[in-house]
Amino acid sequence: MTVHRRLVLASSVAGAAIVALDGTVLTVVQPTLQRELGASLAQVQWTSTAYLVAVASLLVSAGRIGDRYGHQRVFGLGMLGFGLASAGIGLAPGVGWAIGLRVVQGVFGALLQPATLGMLRAAFPPDRLGMPIAVRTSVIGIAAAAGPLVGGALVGAAGWRAVFFLNVVPSLVFGVLALTVRGPRRTEAATVRFDLPGALLLALSLASLVQALVDLPGSAAGLAVSVLAGLAFVRHERRTAHPLLPPDVVGSVAIRGALGMLLAASAAFSGTLFVVTYFLQDTLGLGPFQSALRGLPLAAAMVLAAPATAVVLRRVGARRTAGVAMTVVALAVLVLSRASGAVAVCGGFALLGAGFGTVLVAATQVVVREAAVDSAGVAGGLKQTSTNVGPTLGVAAGSALMAAGGRELALGILAAVALTGALACLALPGRTVASLTHPPVTGDRAGVPAGR
Repeated sequence: MTVHRRLVLASSVAGAAIVALDGTVLTVVQPTLQRELGASLAQVQWTSTAYLVAVASLLVSAGRIGDRYGHQRVFGLGMLGFGLASAGIGLAPGVGWAIGLRVVQGVFGALLQPATLGMLRAAFPPDRLGMPIAVRTSVIGIAAAAGPLVGGALVGAAGWRAVFFLNVVPSLVFGVLALTVRGPRRTEAATVRFDLPGALLLALSLASLVQALVDLPGSAAGLAVSVLAGLAFVRHERRTAHPLLPPDVVGSVAIRGALGMLLAASAAFSGTLFVVTYFLQDTLGLGPFQSALRGLPLAAAMVLAAPATAVVLRRVGARRTAGVAMTVVALAVLVLSRASGAVAVCGGFALLGAGFGTVLVAATQVVVREAAVDSAGVAGGLKQTSTNVGPTLGVAAGSALMAAGGRELALGILAAVALTGALACLALPGRTVASLTHPPVTGDRAGVPAGR
């Protein structure tokens, strides 16, 4: 592996890990933040909602910007902004400042996330993407599991502000490296033009959707705005000469299948974690730390599943690998719907982590490989959007279903959602010529499936 590829892989992994860690430590911080800043519960919830709305609405547009101006450049800007916003939140004098800076952090988070995938697509041949994506997924699993534990330790030892300083140094270091270290010369994609009206319509649609899901059940107006903006976006994309979503991305059956699978998997995954966490703490009376310990098998299984998936993908292809993994996710949700003892809960979490980790690697590889280099950013943005909107949808559904019929009903329906994702796997490619013979890669589309 060349020095440039090592740096790209390290940067991609660092960016993904920082975002994952930031998201999980915040859940531990919020009660202390509320108490010390004298904030209301609604204000504290907005520290999460504001970030989520900003990042989800801008991911696709940020990916397109990376396609135009270079993913390494956009990644560096995103990392620097994310780190500085984190430092600002740690110094915030009041909750209003914290919410505003979380919006800023979301904007820069949207810039860096698609770039972590776009850089990989540009640096690695398509038939060598499996292991870098697997490494990235493993580190995300470690960061997500470490978040509550690290956050709890920091809050107890140094206060809630220390949690936001955690990301500052690595963000600034990798941001500066990305902007100063030059990779191979890149031909500017002059044909990639930024569709500002389309970007604004898509941002409005996604922001309204996320806000509506967070505010269920009182969200009719938000859903209406989301639908109307979405329809206007589709109409605009069909008429413009330079659409935000290029035809080679939206026209790919494999990419659409992978995105649908990711949406279903992340909704089932996050909805299940929400429901089971409430069960462990409210019904079984476990504390947050004890609940986090129950979830460690999930993270361990994700970490182990990711590199194994890269090997399996080469042998049997994405269709079979992801189909089995989605079935495992559904089975895990059903196990957790009836589990009460520590062994059963840990076993269910292990299945859930193994299945979801496999889905992440398989779907990410399909999206990144199927997109041409000039569209890798927008494809990565769509992938990240699925994994941001899916959890919001899953948590909203889990909350409403649990209130209506309890844990078993909620998790039973979430298991059915996972099975719908298994149907989307039929659109994924099977074994590829590249995965069996590793021929030389001579162009952007080298290594794509020889047949569906």
